Amino acid sequence: MTQENTLLAQYAHGSLLNTIEKALPDLGKTKTNLSISDLAAADEFHIGGRTASEHLFKQVELNSASKVLDIGCGLGGPARFVATKYACEVTGIDLTEEFIDTGNVLSDWVGLSKQVNLFHGSALNMPFAPASFSGAYMLHVGMNISDKTSLFSEVARVLQPQSVFAVYDVMRDKSGELSYPVPWANNSDESFLATATQYVNSLQSAGFEVLGLNSRRDFALNFFEQTAQQNRENGGPPPLSLHNIILADARLKFQNLASNIVNQLVGPVEIIARKL
Repeated sequence: MTQENTLLAQYAHGSLLNTIEKALPDLGKTKTNLSISDLAAADEFHIGGRTASEHLFKQVELNSASKVLDIGCGLGGPARFVATKYACEVTGIDLTEEFIDTGNVLSDWVGLSKQVNLFHGSALNMPFAPASFSGAYMLHVGMNISDKTSLFSEVARVLQPQSVFAVYDVMRDKSGELSYPVPWANNSDESFLATATQYVNSLQSAGFEVLGLNSRRDFALNFFEQTAQQNRENGGPPPLSLHNIILADARLKFQNLASNIVNQLVGPVEIIARKL
């Protein structure tokens, strides 16, 4: 099985839009009064969700004139947040076609279809002209792509000079055997973790200057602890959250991820880079 086919199998759902729509009554919502905040627990598919997104984008200069690229956009939650927060245009690309189809419907439901456009395709061969975007980001994507230098070179191709590229990925802290499955992989053969140093080297090889690097390990541990406490108090996760998106072993995958972070094997890291 190719790397792309393995990735598609990892995120396959089959009835994603229907699942989200069925959860709306339990939220007291309909398609006509839904907000991006109502969707955030399900469509911000990275450690810390919306809080992590807010922290990352505060470090990036965005405004209404920005044309931003979301690499590995998933359902488009961060894209809709950026479009709303900064009144700008956001384009997303993801390999999972069901995510793209569902995400575009969700953008229509919340009135953002003119600002957010999601495309089906590979981050390693994007269907965009050179220098199409004034900024880019990716959230928890690199763990699924082995060749980081090729990925970052393709990002550089579609960015204008001096554009900022923000990365928030799970990265290797030290060697050691990880507990699997985790949200992005069922086993080590499907996981392509790299250290922060390797990310920096790949970014520099692709023509980026690294402006900042920030470990979010403590934030992640607090997030998992708070989420577990809320779930205990509420008798389970909210009606619409990542458990609706991850069908197989969702609880185990997040438990293993938390354990791997506690054991200092991996941790989420922010990197802010600028295309030279």
